[in-house]
Amino acid sequence: MSEEIRVESSDPREAAIERLKARREFVTHVVTYVVVNAFLVGVWFVTGAGYFWPIWVLGGWGIGLVLHGYTTFMQKPISEAEIEREMHRHGPPVAPA
Repeated sequence: MSEEIRVESSDPREAAIERLKARREFVTHVVTYVVVNAFLVGVWFVTGAGYFWPIWVLGGWGIGLVLHGYTTFMQKPISEAEIEREMHRHGPPVAPA
């Protein structure tokens, strides 16, 4: 998963495009999760249905999927006001000697 910082765009169209891209990427992630894990459960079933080992993949990847959903639908982008506030909080930059 890439470390991407979402900064609020001043252009409403660009901001809308970024939100739509994020939603589309999340849907792709969900579909991939379902297909791959359905395959793994199928392999588990065909090979004897003993210990349910796909739970480790389902759980681990599921945590990542939940976090992806949070960043897509719940997390707000960083605004210019927040950037300015953070810059002022630490004081003016110190010039190198």
